[in-house]
Amino acid sequence: MSSNMNTRNTKVMNRFDVTSRLIAKLKHEEAVIGGIGNTNFDLWAAGHRPQNFYMLGSMGLAFPIALGVALAQPKRRVFALEGDGSLLMQLGALSTIAALKPKNLIMIVMDNGIYQITGAQPTPAADVADIVAIAAGSGLANSAWAADEEDFERLVEEAMSAPEPSLIAVRIDDKPGVGTTRRDPVQIRERFMQGLGVREPL
Repeated sequence: MSSNMNTRNTKVMNRFDVTSRLIAKLKHEEAVIGGIGNTNFDLWAAGHRPQNFYMLGSMGLAFPIALGVALAQPKRRVFALEGDGSLLMQLGALSTIAALKPKNLIMIVMDNGIYQITGAQPTPAADVADIVAIAAGSGLANSAWAADEEDFERLVEEAMSAPEPSLIAVRIDDKPGVGTTRRDPVQIRERFMQGLGVREPL
């Protein structure tokens, strides 16, 4: 991956479409951590899997939670889906991930430049902050903007065999999430733990 493509050279894509393309590539019980709001609404709508974890009310923690899963289960590929606003609240996670180097962790940032759930206020990513440049500066050399849907799929495939953590940033539109996650934290936790093989079904 190369981090020299900035957002002006990328197509504006749709979050549900990109999420669906990702889920279609998962064949080996990969874990997927969906950040709060529309990010996990679209993960929910893209197809239920026991290995999906839908976050509720914990802004900015998709990457830290995914890091914990990646370290605990190093043989399992782990994806983290996060919005630009959420990531900007937890930038320290990037350098921590770079230092720990979990090669099974792939981070995907859905960047629409707004805090969509709370009223579409602009985030710093709208004008001044380049997510990929921040990631690269934090030590995540394998970071890139996806130019379009086909490039996104190529970057995912490359990341799945990369020897280091990867970050893929995607410019997305401001369409709301397609679904709505069922807000049952206990059920979400139990189903995910069963999906990771660390909890027997009740």
